[in-house]
Amino acid sequence: MVLLLAAACVALVIGSLVSDQFAEQTVAGLATGGIFGSLALALVLIYRATEVINFAQGQMAMFTTYIAWQLMQWGIGYWGAFVLTLGIAFAGGVALLAFALGAVFVRDWTFERMGIKQAGGGVIAVVIVTIGMLILLEGAAAWIWSPEIKSFPSAFPTRPIRVGGVAFSIQDLGTIGVALGSVVVLWVFFQFTKVGLAMRAAALRPFAARLVGVRVNAMLALGWGLAAVLGAIAGLMIAPTIFLQPTMMDTILIYAFAAAVLGGIESPAGAVVGGLALGVVLNLLGTYVHFVTSELRLPVALGMLLIVLLIKPTGLFGHRVVRKV
Repeated sequence: MVLLLAAACVALVIGSLVSDQFAEQTVAGLATGGIFGSLALALVLIYRATEVINFAQGQMAMFTTYIAWQLMQWGIGYWGAFVLTLGIAFAGGVALLAFALGAVFVRDWTFERMGIKQAGGGVIAVVIVTIGMLILLEGAAAWIWSPEIKSFPSAFPTRPIRVGGVAFSIQDLGTIGVALGSVVVLWVFFQFTKVGLAMRAAALRPFAARLVGVRVNAMLALGWGLAAVLGAIAGLMIAPTIFLQPTMMDTILIYAFAAAVLGGIESPAGAVVGGLALGVVLNLLGTYVHFVTSELRLPVALGMLLIVLLIKPTGLFGHRVVRKV
Protein backbone atom coordinates (compact mmCIF):
# COMPACT_ATOMS: atom_id res chain seq x y z
CA MET A 1 0.00 0.00 0.00
CA VAL A 2 2.88 2.35 0.74
CA LEU A 3 4.40 1.66 -2.68
CA LEU A 4 1.01 2.14 -4.34
CA LEU A 5 0.52 5.45 -2.52
CA ALA A 6 4.01 6.63 -3.49
CA ALA A 7 3.39 5.68 -7.13
CA ALA A 8 0.09 7.60 -7.13
CA CYS A 9 1.80 10.70 -5.69
CA VAL A 10 4.54 10.52 -8.34
CA ALA A 11 1.91 10.17 -11.09
CA LEU A 12 0.03 13.22 -9.78
CA VAL A 13 3.22 15.29 -9.61
CA ILE A 14 4.24 14.32 -13.15
CA GLY A 15 0.75 15.00 -14.47
CA SER A 16 0.69 18.39 -12.74
CA LEU A 17 4.04 19.34 -14.26
CA VAL A 18 2.91 18.32 -17.73
CA SER A 19 -0.57 19.89 -17.71
CA ASP A 20 -1.78 23.10 -16.04
CA GLN A 21 -5.37 21.88 -16.06
CA PHE A 22 -4.32 18.61 -14.42
CA ALA A 23 -2.57 20.58 -11.64
CA GLU A 24 -5.61 22.79 -11.04
CA GLN A 25 -8.01 19.85 -10.89
CA THR A 26 -5.69 17.93 -8.58
CA VAL A 27 -5.59 20.79 -6.07
CA ALA A 28 -9.38 21.21 -6.29
CA GLY A 29 -9.76 17.46 -5.74
CA LEU A 30 -7.48 17.57 -2.71
CA ALA A 31 -9.64 20.35 -1.23
CA THR A 32 -12.80 18.28 -1.65
CA GLY A 33 -11.02 15.12 -0.54
CA GLY A 34 -9.78 16.85 2.61
CA ILE A 35 -13.41 17.44 3.60
CA PHE A 36 -14.30 13.81 2.85
CA GLY A 37 -11.27 12.72 4.87
CA SER A 38 -12.16 14.87 7.90
CA LEU A 39 -15.67 13.46 8.09
CA ALA A 40 -14.40 9.92 7.40
CA LEU A 41 -11.92 10.30 10.25
CA ALA A 42 -14.78 11.29 12.56
CA LEU A 43 -16.61 8.09 11.58
CA VAL A 44 -13.47 6.01 12.15
CA LEU A 45 -12.83 7.54 15.60
CA ILE A 46 -16.24 6.46 16.80
CA TYR A 47 -16.10 3.07 15.08
CA ARG A 48 -12.69 2.20 16.56
CA ALA A 49 -13.90 2.99 20.05
CA THR A 50 -17.37 1.47 19.85
CA GLU A 51 -17.63 -0.65 16.67
CA VAL A 52 -20.71 1.40 15.79
CA ILE A 53 -21.22 3.68 12.77
CA ASN A 54 -22.69 7.05 13.71
CA PHE A 55 -25.26 7.69 11.00
CA ALA A 56 -25.99 11.13 12.46
CA GLN A 57 -22.43 12.39 11.90
CA GLY A 58 -23.32 14.39 8.79
CA GLN A 59 -26.37 15.99 10.39
CA MET A 60 -24.33 16.92 13.47
CA ALA A 61 -21.94 18.72 11.11
CA MET A 62 -24.84 20.41 9.33
CA PHE A 63 -26.43 21.60 12.59
CA THR A 64 -23.17 23.09 13.89
CA THR A 65 -22.69 24.85 10.54
CA TYR A 66 -26.09 26.49 11.02
CA ILE A 67 -24.97 27.56 14.50
CA ALA A 68 -21.87 29.19 12.97
CA TRP A 69 -24.08 30.97 10.43
CA GLN A 70 -26.34 32.24 13.23
CA LEU A 71 -23.36 33.50 15.23
CA MET A 72 -22.17 35.44 12.18
CA GLN A 73 -25.67 36.86 11.74
CA TRP A 74 -25.37 38.20 15.29
CA GLY A 75 -22.24 40.12 14.31
CA ILE A 76 -19.46 37.75 15.35
CA GLY A 77 -16.58 37.56 12.87
CA TYR A 78 -15.89 34.42 10.86
CA TRP A 79 -12.97 33.09 12.89
CA GLY A 80 -14.61 33.97 16.19
CA ALA A 81 -17.72 32.07 15.10
CA PHE A 82 -15.47 29.24 13.86
CA VAL A 83 -13.81 28.77 17.26
CA LEU A 84 -17.09 29.11 19.18
CA THR A 85 -18.73 26.58 16.86
CA LEU A 86 -15.98 24.03 17.44
CA GLY A 87 -16.50 24.40 21.19
CA ILE A 88 -20.27 24.00 20.80
CA ALA A 89 -19.73 20.99 18.53
CA PHE A 90 -17.49 19.33 21.12
CA ALA A 91 -20.05 19.90 23.88
CA GLY A 92 -22.81 18.65 21.59
CA GLY A 93 -20.94 15.44 20.79
CA VAL A 94 -20.37 14.73 24.48
CA ALA A 95 -24.01 15.58 25.31
CA LEU A 96 -25.27 13.33 22.51
CA LEU A 97 -23.45 10.37 24.00
CA ALA A 98 -24.36 11.23 27.58
CA PHE A 99 -28.08 11.87 27.10
CA ALA A 100 -29.31 10.49 23.79
CA LEU A 101 -27.16 7.35 23.64
CA GLY A 102 -26.15 6.80 27.25
CA ALA A 103 -29.18 4.79 28.28
CA VAL A 104 -28.90 2.28 25.43
CA PHE A 105 -25.19 2.32 24.75
CA VAL A 106 -22.60 3.12 27.43
CA ARG A 107 -23.55 0.34 29.83
CA ASP A 108 -24.00 -2.37 27.18
CA TRP A 109 -20.85 -1.27 25.32
CA THR A 110 -18.75 -1.40 28.50
CA PHE A 111 -19.92 -4.87 29.47
CA GLU A 112 -19.68 -6.21 25.92
CA ARG A 113 -16.07 -5.02 25.51
CA MET A 114 -15.31 -6.69 28.85
CA GLY A 115 -16.65 -9.98 27.48
CA ILE A 116 -19.92 -9.98 29.46
CA LYS A 117 -23.03 -10.59 27.40
CA GLN A 118 -26.05 -8.48 28.28
CA ALA A 119 -29.69 -8.72 27.32
CA GLY A 120 -30.85 -5.71 25.39
CA GLY A 121 -30.66 -3.95 22.06
CA GLY A 122 -26.88 -3.61 21.89
CA VAL A 123 -25.45 -2.33 18.63
CA ILE A 124 -28.77 -2.43 16.76
CA ALA A 125 -30.36 -0.16 19.35
CA VAL A 126 -27.52 2.35 19.00
CA VAL A 127 -27.79 2.32 15.19
CA ILE A 128 -31.52 3.02 15.47
CA VAL A 129 -30.85 5.89 17.88
CA THR A 130 -28.25 7.48 15.55
CA ILE A 131 -30.68 7.23 12.63
CA GLY A 132 -33.32 8.85 14.84
CA MET A 133 -30.84 11.64 15.67
CA LEU A 134 -30.24 12.10 11.93
CA ILE A 135 -33.95 12.70 11.34
CA LEU A 136 -34.31 14.85 14.47
CA LEU A 137 -31.39 17.16 13.67
CA GLU A 138 -32.44 17.59 10.05
CA GLY A 139 -36.00 18.42 11.09
CA ALA A 140 -34.86 20.74 13.87
CA ALA A 141 -32.63 22.71 11.48
CA ALA A 142 -35.50 23.12 9.01
CA TRP A 143 -37.83 24.22 11.83
CA ILE A 144 -35.41 26.71 13.43
CA TRP A 145 -33.80 28.22 10.33
CA SER A 146 -36.29 27.19 7.58
CA PRO A 147 -35.41 24.82 4.72
CA GLU A 148 -34.53 27.66 2.36
CA ILE A 149 -31.04 27.64 0.86
CA LYS A 150 -28.72 30.17 2.48
CA SER A 151 -25.33 31.44 1.36
CA PHE A 152 -22.43 30.80 3.71
CA PRO A 153 -19.33 33.02 3.70
CA SER A 154 -15.96 31.54 2.87
CA ALA A 155 -13.03 31.88 5.21
CA PHE A 156 -10.73 32.50 2.26
CA PRO A 157 -10.92 34.71 -0.84
CA THR A 158 -12.30 33.08 -3.95
CA ARG A 159 -9.80 34.83 -6.23
CA PRO A 160 -7.06 32.65 -7.76
CA ILE A 161 -3.33 32.93 -7.39
CA ARG A 162 -1.10 32.06 -10.34
CA VAL A 163 2.03 29.94 -10.23
CA GLY A 164 3.44 30.04 -13.74
CA GLY A 165 0.50 29.27 -15.99
CA VAL A 166 -1.49 27.47 -13.27
CA ALA A 167 -4.32 29.21 -11.40
CA PHE A 168 -4.98 27.89 -7.90
CA SER A 169 -8.02 28.93 -5.91
CA ILE A 170 -7.09 30.45 -2.54
CA GLN A 171 -10.28 28.92 -1.15
CA ASP A 172 -9.14 25.43 -2.22
CA LEU A 173 -5.67 25.93 -0.76
CA GLY A 174 -7.14 27.23 2.50
CA THR A 175 -9.54 24.29 2.73
CA ILE A 176 -6.66 21.85 2.24
CA GLY A 177 -4.67 23.63 4.94
CA VAL A 178 -7.51 23.62 7.50
CA ALA A 179 -8.51 19.99 6.82
CA LEU A 180 -4.97 18.60 6.94
CA GLY A 181 -4.04 20.89 9.85
CA SER A 182 -6.89 19.50 11.96
CA VAL A 183 -5.79 15.94 11.13
CA VAL A 184 -2.18 16.70 12.14
CA VAL A 185 -3.28 18.30 15.43
CA LEU A 186 -5.41 15.24 16.20
CA TRP A 187 -2.51 12.90 15.38
CA VAL A 188 -0.18 14.84 17.71
CA PHE A 189 -2.85 14.69 20.43
CA PHE A 190 -3.18 10.91 20.20
CA GLN A 191 0.54 10.21 19.89
CA PHE A 192 2.12 12.60 22.37
CA THR A 193 -0.37 13.32 25.17
CA LYS A 194 -1.42 11.22 28.16
CA VAL A 195 -5.11 11.81 27.42
CA GLY A 196 -4.61 10.67 23.83
CA LEU A 197 -2.86 7.51 25.05
CA ALA A 198 -5.71 6.89 27.52
CA MET A 199 -8.25 7.26 24.70
CA ARG A 200 -6.39 4.73 22.56
CA ALA A 201 -6.17 2.31 25.47
CA ALA A 202 -9.87 2.71 26.28
CA ALA A 203 -10.79 1.99 22.67
CA LEU A 204 -8.55 -1.05 22.22
CA ARG A 205 -8.54 -2.66 25.69
CA PRO A 206 -11.29 -1.12 27.84
CA PHE A 207 -11.14 -3.73 30.61
CA ALA A 208 -7.36 -3.47 31.02
CA ALA A 209 -7.55 0.33 30.78
CA ARG A 210 -10.13 0.43 33.56
CA LEU A 211 -7.89 -1.70 35.77
CA VAL A 212 -5.05 0.85 35.51
CA GLY A 213 -7.31 3.77 36.35
CA VAL A 214 -8.49 5.03 32.94
CA ARG A 215 -12.03 6.42 33.04
CA VAL A 216 -13.27 4.52 30.01
CA ASN A 217 -16.67 6.20 29.70
CA ALA A 218 -15.07 9.66 29.96
CA MET A 219 -12.61 8.73 27.19
CA LEU A 220 -15.52 7.49 25.10
CA ALA A 221 -17.33 10.81 25.55
CA LEU A 222 -14.15 12.69 24.63
CA GLY A 223 -13.91 10.64 21.43
CA TRP A 224 -17.46 11.58 20.45
CA GLY A 225 -16.69 15.22 21.16
CA LEU A 226 -13.59 15.18 18.93
CA ALA A 227 -15.54 13.43 16.17
CA ALA A 228 -18.17 16.19 16.36
CA VAL A 229 -15.41 18.82 16.05
CA LEU A 230 -14.04 17.14 12.90
CA GLY A 231 -17.53 17.02 11.45
CA ALA A 232 -18.04 20.72 12.21
CA ILE A 233 -14.80 21.57 10.40
CA ALA A 234 -15.97 19.59 7.37
CA GLY A 235 -19.33 21.38 7.39
CA LEU A 236 -17.80 24.85 7.71
CA MET A 237 -15.38 24.19 4.85
CA ILE A 238 -17.90 22.69 2.41
CA ALA A 239 -20.82 25.07 3.12
CA PRO A 240 -19.56 27.96 0.92
CA THR A 241 -19.42 25.57 -2.05
CA ILE A 242 -22.72 23.69 -1.73
CA PHE A 243 -24.71 26.37 0.18
CA LEU A 244 -26.40 25.96 3.54
CA GLN A 245 -29.51 23.80 3.82
CA PRO A 246 -30.72 20.99 6.14
CA THR A 247 -29.83 18.25 3.63
CA MET A 248 -26.41 19.68 2.71
CA MET A 249 -24.39 16.86 4.30
CA ASP A 250 -26.43 13.87 3.10
CA THR A 251 -24.34 13.18 0.01
CA ILE A 252 -21.10 14.30 1.70
CA LEU A 253 -21.69 11.68 4.42
CA ILE A 254 -22.00 8.95 1.78
CA TYR A 255 -18.69 10.04 0.27
CA ALA A 256 -17.19 9.99 3.77
CA PHE A 257 -18.51 6.45 4.34
CA ALA A 258 -16.94 5.43 1.04
CA ALA A 259 -13.62 7.07 2.02
CA ALA A 260 -13.60 5.40 5.44
CA VAL A 261 -14.28 1.94 4.05
CA LEU A 262 -11.91 2.54 1.14
CA GLY A 263 -9.03 3.34 3.50
CA GLY A 264 -10.01 0.77 6.12
CA ILE A 265 -12.80 1.41 8.60
CA GLU A 266 -10.44 0.97 11.59
CA SER A 267 -7.55 3.01 10.14
CA PRO A 268 -7.49 6.78 10.86
CA ALA A 269 -4.67 7.28 8.34
CA GLY A 270 -6.62 5.21 5.82
CA ALA A 271 -9.69 7.43 6.27
CA VAL A 272 -7.67 10.56 5.43
CA VAL A 273 -5.88 8.94 2.49
CA GLY A 274 -9.15 7.44 1.25
CA GLY A 275 -10.85 10.84 1.36
CA LEU A 276 -8.02 12.60 -0.49
CA ALA A 277 -7.81 9.83 -3.10
CA LEU A 278 -11.56 9.84 -3.63
CA GLY A 279 -11.68 13.62 -4.09
CA VAL A 280 -8.79 13.68 -6.58
CA VAL A 281 -9.99 10.69 -8.63
CA LEU A 282 -13.56 11.98 -8.89
CA ASN A 283 -12.34 15.43 -9.92
CA LEU A 284 -10.00 14.08 -12.59
CA LEU A 285 -12.64 11.68 -13.93
CA GLY A 286 -15.15 14.53 -14.15
CA THR A 287 -12.61 16.58 -16.13
CA TYR A 288 -11.17 14.00 -18.52
CA VAL A 289 -13.93 11.37 -18.77
CA HIS A 290 -16.84 13.34 -20.18
CA PHE A 291 -19.66 10.92 -19.38
CA VAL A 292 -18.81 11.16 -15.64
CA THR A 293 -21.07 14.11 -14.94
CA SER A 294 -21.93 15.51 -11.51
CA GLU A 295 -24.91 13.13 -11.38
CA LEU A 296 -22.61 10.11 -11.81
CA ARG A 297 -19.97 11.09 -9.25
CA LEU A 298 -21.65 9.21 -6.42
CA PRO A 299 -22.23 5.97 -8.41
CA VAL A 300 -18.60 6.13 -9.57
CA ALA A 301 -17.41 6.52 -5.98
CA LEU A 302 -19.49 3.55 -4.87
CA GLY A 303 -18.20 1.56 -7.86
CA MET A 304 -14.60 2.30 -6.82
CA LEU A 305 -15.47 1.20 -3.30
CA LEU A 306 -16.95 -2.07 -4.58
CA ILE A 307 -13.85 -2.85 -6.64
CA VAL A 308 -11.51 -2.23 -3.70
CA LEU A 309 -13.62 -4.37 -1.37
CA LEU A 310 -13.65 -7.23 -3.89
CA ILE A 311 -9.85 -7.11 -4.08
CA LYS A 312 -9.09 -6.21 -0.43
CA PRO A 313 -12.19 -6.47 1.81
CA THR A 314 -10.48 -4.78 4.78
CA GLY A 315 -9.77 -1.62 2.76
CA LEU A 316 -6.45 -0.26 1.56
CA PHE A 317 -4.92 0.20 5.02
CA GLY A 318 -7.03 -2.21 7.06
CA HIS A 319 -5.83 -5.53 8.37
CA ARG A 320 -7.61 -8.78 8.97
CA VAL A 321 -8.64 -9.40 12.58
CA VAL A 322 -9.38 -12.87 13.94
CA ARG A 323 -11.84 -12.98 16.82
CA LYS A 324 -12.77 -15.93 19.00
CA VAL A 325 -16.56 -16.40 19.20
